[in-house]
Amino acid sequence: MKAKILWFVFLMLAPAWGFSRQGQLQSFPLAQVRLLEGPFKQAQQTDLAYMLSLDMDRLLAPFQKEAGIQPKAQNYGNWENTGLDGHIGGHYLSALALMYAATGNPEVQQRLTYMVDALEACQQKSGDGYLGGTPGGKEMWQDIKAGKIDAGSFSLNKKWVPWYNIHKTYAGLRDAYVFAGNEKARQMLIKLSDWCLDLTANLSDAQIQDMLRSEHGGMNEVFADVAEITGDPKYLVLAKSFSQTSVLNPLLQGKDVLNGMHANTQIPKVIGFQRVAEVSGDKTWTPAAEFFWQTVVKNRTVSIGGNSVSEHFHPANNFSSMLEGKEGPETCNTYNMLKLSKQLYLASASAEYLNYYERAMYNHILSSQHPTQGGFVYFTPMRPRHYRVYSQPQLDFWCCVGSGLENHGKYGELIYAHSAKDLYVNLFLPSVLEWKEKGVTLTQNTKFPFEESSALTFALKKTQKFTLYIRYPEWVEAGQLRVTVNGKAAKVTQAANGYLGLDRKWKSGDVVTVSLPMHTKAEYLPDGSPWVSFVHGPLVLAAVTDTTGLKGLRADGSRMGHVANGPLYSLEEAPLLVSAGKDVAAGIQPVAGKPFTFTASSLLHQEQYKQLELVPFYQIHDARYTIYFPVTSPEGLEARKAALKEKETAKLALEAQTIDQVAPGEQQPESDHGFAGEQTETGVFKDRHWRHARGWFSYTLKNKGPGPRRLRLMYYGKDKDRHFTISVNGQVLATEKLAGTGGDKFMEVDYEIPAAVLEKAKGGELKLEFKALPNSTTAGIYYVRLLR
Repeated sequence: MKAKILWFVFLMLAPAWGFSRQGQLQSFPLAQVRLLEGPFKQAQQTDLAYMLSLDMDRLLAPFQKEAGIQPKAQNYGNWENTGLDGHIGGHYLSALALMYAATGNPEVQQRLTYMVDALEACQQKSGDGYLGGTPGGKEMWQDIKAGKIDAGSFSLNKKWVPWYNIHKTYAGLRDAYVFAGNEKARQMLIKLSDWCLDLTANLSDAQIQDMLRSEHGGMNEVFADVAEITGDPKYLVLAKSFSQTSVLNPLLQGKDVLNGMHANTQIPKVIGFQRVAEVSGDKTWTPAAEFFWQTVVKNRTVSIGGNSVSEHFHPANNFSSMLEGKEGPETCNTYNMLKLSKQLYLASASAEYLNYYERAMYNHILSSQHPTQGGFVYFTPMRPRHYRVYSQPQLDFWCCVGSGLENHGKYGELIYAHSAKDLYVNLFLPSVLEWKEKGVTLTQNTKFPFEESSALTFALKKTQKFTLYIRYPEWVEAGQLRVTVNGKAAKVTQAANGYLGLDRKWKSGDVVTVSLPMHTKAEYLPDGSPWVSFVHGPLVLAAVTDTTGLKGLRADGSRMGHVANGPLYSLEEAPLLVSAGKDVAAGIQPVAGKPFTFTASSLLHQEQYKQLELVPFYQIHDARYTIYFPVTSPEGLEARKAALKEKETAKLALEAQTIDQVAPGEQQPESDHGFAGEQTETGVFKDRHWRHARGWFSYTLKNKGPGPRRLRLMYYGKDKDRHFTISVNGQVLATEKLAGTGGDKFMEVDYEIPAAVLEKAKGGELKLEFKALPNSTTAGIYYVRLLR
């Protein structure tokens, strides 16, 4: 509490106080940029159709139930009726606001008004400013207010991440006001913020920090936004108190402690750190955001711009899990990394942030929506010859559906930027900019990347002098970018921050043509392992390998429906490149008569892959694909093949034997398996997650098919003085007492499940429970497998 008071005093006395969103640059309001025909406009329209297919009354039902109002329809299913009820309703508000700003579509505005009005009725019925969809949320928040806090990484007082959930409501109300001008949403946002002020008024700093161990989205960011919207510093005090110091402090010290962390839990916190810095005018926390961005983008990101495996940051020096797993980069992560990149770009005017933004936008975000049928992708596997799964509008309500609804409505947000007098062209997308304050209209006509140029045509109310800055992309070689004005070579200045500048008096009809020559380069994984992807200009290339075994291509609404659970094809048999030269990209050649299509036939070792064609990854859908290829030299070929075979044979055999599996301490695997427990904790050791308990914890395993079963558990060999029982459906399988004799390694132990237990299991479900004996704890459980 003392820290809160000191921060409040600082804010009141700070001479630079001003609640300013302004850095060196400002982005244009989304309503001032319209997309023209091209893949991004198509994606926008596909997203719009998906949005309009959703039933607003079903999205509103969780809020109405919690407010005591009879809903007009039942909740949607999937994540919307299993504890995260209402989170998509918040995302939907944001998506409507963004889409209305981007298109001016009147039906979208009508839907936004309907949603806000219905939510206002819920807030009014609550009577204290509260508005949320978490089942039993009112009672839970009263316990929090009274200081009764039981926080875990993915739960709070036995609810599934309620702060994360309600953050979507806060953000939706903010966006309805900021992007769509809905004044009612502004008032509702302030009331909801005041509710939180009252909720936390008597909690100590330590209690709030304890509570923040549970995933909480970008609560610090949204309270900083409310401070800017209202001009009231009390909300900035709240924003700072909702900033988790255990994440902030290592970043301020330049320490990368991200291994094993749930990736998308951290990124919104860092957005909030930077937002507090922006609104307060105190840049103390900006280095934390910059360091985080650098280590994630430079050390933990694959070529498409995504990061994480099974939602978690893997070791920066070992990308093997990225290549072996089917749960590759999560779309939500990149959604948030783009938000952070935008913040840091506007604060610094450095095109470094735009180079990442462009790469991720084209290759992860654009590819994460089916371009014709609609539907959003959760995981994008990097495993060669795997595939992605798409949501269906009435069935699937994952986090990446919520962020996906937003993603494709805001492509116009950073095509252009401006300072007080100058204009910046950042991205080469067909679009029209209306710089209303200056009386300037700029139309960008381009078929980029299918042509290597873009034409910028001015229409001005009056002739005026300013500098037009054009980003010099990292993928254009030095000295190769050419600019003409009205057909004549232009005199340009090169800025240190990655731009070319044209300083002149501009008049209506002026046309600036930018040539953008592209070349193909090889990009290896950040850990330096011998796996390579190819990038032509800003576009990552990939190859369709086949369309077999696409199990669950359209998700069915089941708890694990977002995962591509079709068969894993052996890495040993993945397309293998053999290159005698150091520049493997020299073997990538264009295919005659096919624009933006390339062959690697001279490099591919296996005859059956010689005909593979490399195309932009965002164009590949409904198929298995390869982005990263194993690569070796002629001399190393046999050794490389043998190494791939040895590792892959054992892994695929184990996967074939596995009926179900849980990674303890990881959010989705635990949620998917009905985790419950008391006096239980999680952590990361040697880059592996664990869970143990002084009380107990349990999972529900799905046992499909007949036959005997074994339970395989992973422990750490030096765990000792751990005395606990392992039971299935109430029957004790074993009483263990670990003595720490297993050595400094992980070990696996198998337990037979009695046939009688399997026969009596209802619905094929097996409830696995670990229970500590008196005055002891369970072992750290690092992995659980149910085996044939």
